[in-house]
Formats: sequence, C-alpha cells, structure tokens
Amino acid sequence: MSTKNLAGKRVAILATDGYEQSQLEEPRQALKFVGAETVLVSPNPDSIKGWDKDQFGTPVKVDVPLAEAEYADYDALFIPDGVMNIDRLRQSSAAVEFVRLFFTGGKPVATTCHGPLILIEANVVRARKVTSCPSIKVELANAGAIWCEDAVVVDNGLITSRGPDDMPAFSATMVEELWKRI
Repeated sequence: MSTKNLAGKRVAILATDGYEQSQLEEPRQALKFVGAETVLVSPNPDSIKGWDKDQFGTPVKVDVPLAEAEYADYDALFIPDGVMNIDRLRQSSAAVEFVRLFFTGGKPVATTCHGPLILIEANVVRARKVTSCPSIKVELANAGAIWCEDAVVVDNGLITSRGPDDMPAFSATMVEELWKRI
C-alpha cells in the first residue's frame, strides 16, 4: 500500500442499494488508510445495503443525501461496482449530473467493473482509455471509449478496473493517482 498522505482531502463515494460490498469497502479502507475523508453520497437519504456474494449485506449509513451534495465540497469521486447500484444510479438524473460535474471540473474519478456504465450515461468516456468487466466492453466502445483489458487503466484522472480480483491493484493505483492530482 502507498505511503502517500491524503489527509485533508475529501472523496465522495456515490452509491445506492445493490453496490458490491467488497468493491466499496476495500477501496474505502485504502483511502482512509492514507488519511482521506470518505463521504458516502446516495440518492437514498438514510442508509443503503450492499450486495455481499448472494444476498444483501448490513445497511450502511449515508453521510450526505445526493440532494444535498455539492460537487465542490469534494476533491475526487469514487463509484463502486454493483450491477443493481449502477443501474439505479444511471436512472437518477441527479446522480448522472453529479458524476458529470467531476469531469467538467477536472477532478479525479475512479470506478470499477460495471461502474463505467454511469460514465456512458454522463457522456464522458469518448476518446478515454478505460477498462471494465468484459460484459460492457461493447457499450463502452459504442460510446467512443478506448477499451483496454488491463487490470487497472488510468487516463487523465479517470481510474478504472475490471472487477473484484483487481481491488488491491485498483486501490493502490487510485491512492497514487489521487495523491498526484489533489
């Protein structure tokens, strides 16, 4: 794990019910380990439930309801995987706009597995190198992204990874990139 210090930096974690529990918890722990403050932002105002292997996990308290979240309050954005999570976020115009603001503001964004689907919805992947789970490769290519099969891909502040097996590499790369950029 990196020895970089992100003390005083705030990372918004955008998620809702159905996020992939391990793909939120592991990167969040990596961020906390280097001193970053993580803030769970969600369309759900109170709590959300992650998906843990084959069932819903323990509810997690939402720190800031999406309706009250201001993109300017955060240095970076992390969007964990979870097919249900991403599908629900893509249907929220507020969530899509929140994501888009990080790109227009030039702030780092990190996401895993199916997460790039919300980037398609926000229309921010054209000509960007990304990776994801292979099942959304065509959607990303159709949106103009340059899909790569690497475990982790970094393109000008956008950090993406393929899935659960890549969490250690993703977390380390995310911390390193955030340290360089924020």
